[in-house]
Amino acid sequence: MEVLGIDIGGSGIKGALVHMETGKKLTERFRIPTPPSRKPEEMAEVVAQIVKHFDYKGPVGCGFPTVIKKGVCKTPGNLHPSWEGVNAEALFEKATGLDFTVINDADAAGYAVMNYGIGKGRNGFVVMITIGTGLGSGAFLDGRLIPNFELGQIPYKKYEKIETWAAGSAMDREGLSYRKWGKRFNKFLEIVELIVSPDLIILGGGASKHFEEYRDQITIETEVIPAELKNYAGIVGAATACLICHPELTTGS
Repeated sequence: MEVLGIDIGGSGIKGALVHMETGKKLTERFRIPTPPSRKPEEMAEVVAQIVKHFDYKGPVGCGFPTVIKKGVCKTPGNLHPSWEGVNAEALFEKATGLDFTVINDADAAGYAVMNYGIGKGRNGFVVMITIGTGLGSGAFLDGRLIPNFELGQIPYKKYEKIETWAAGSAMDREGLSYRKWGKRFNKFLEIVELIVSPDLIILGGGASKHFEEYRDQITIETEVIPAELKNYAGIVGAATACLICHPELTTGS
């Protein structure tokens, strides 16, 4: 079975068709920049454009960069404040006419890594960190998701949340080298290690592709490895979440 996975980020909205048995992308990734307003209606239009691009008619899985409960955004994340309280599933279903499953983007990336990637078969407490506009985090205990584990929201010094200081967007905004940014990111990981003591940390998102550039700055005791799926994990995991949350789809019922 193939499912359309959509990964929504602060800078881009990406989609691809994914084979559910293998977790492999069946198409090239199609990306449209996130509208500058980052408002619900404008972003829903982009989601509809991605669905139309693939001429797709089935269920859609979507990773979204906020805390999501039963399809509803509980925080605006790095998007427009008007997202808070919006039922993203209902909004996207109205825009496309298709059934949507919307979950937190880091949870989606974690689904991919734990089902098809380097996390498969890894028991214990595994934390997935996605590095992008913000710092997303997905947590898994013996392979089972603990939803909405938002470690990037931890306050730090003068910042409302540590991701403002240590996300990939901070590197771009301030012109930091990977070495200088890596020290910031390591501080974030030190806090994660102190608070939740994971057995393994897996890195995803755009910066995971350049892990060797800042590996030497990562000094925590916990094992830290990049996700093999890298920045495609959000798309694959979103599609995976669609079937995990709605297993009846695999039976056609």
